[in-house]
Amino acid sequence: MMSYKGYIGKVEFDSEAGVLHGEVLGIRDVVTFQGEAVKEVEQAFRDSVDDYLAFCHERGESPDKPYSGQFVVRLDPALHRQASIAAESMGKSLNNVVAESLFEALSGRFANRSQGRPARIPKKPPQRPVSASKSGKRRVNVLKHNAPKHLGHR
Repeated sequence: MMSYKGYIGKVEFDSEAGVLHGEVLGIRDVVTFQGEAVKEVEQAFRDSVDDYLAFCHERGESPDKPYSGQFVVRLDPALHRQASIAAESMGKSLNNVVAESLFEALSGRFANRSQGRPARIPKKPPQRPVSASKSGKRRVNVLKHNAPKHLGHR
């Protein structure tokens, strides 16, 4: 995993093509990149994020933010009721109970495979309610960085 300007990139090796290719995670738009070596794919990732931000700016669109802190969870109504009653009985919001539960479930379970260290998870879950918001559908823009450097690609 790579990080740049708050965006996270995931890289995989394509053995058939002999290249490293990746995609920016956590956004609805599709932003891809590739390179033949680690340094090249790292630079392509940064270039793709910069190009994506510039592309959105030129079009007068807001770029997708990597993580807003909001998401919708669909539950069986009986489970929703049970969770709401449990949260109320604990004197907490349902959002806090869900955040604490996710925190406990994810703490220490995921590791950054490429570097062998735990993923960045906050030391404690948020304690303020987070309200969900409805967002409209967004057009998907595809950006690719795959031209070899000798062809004039930056």
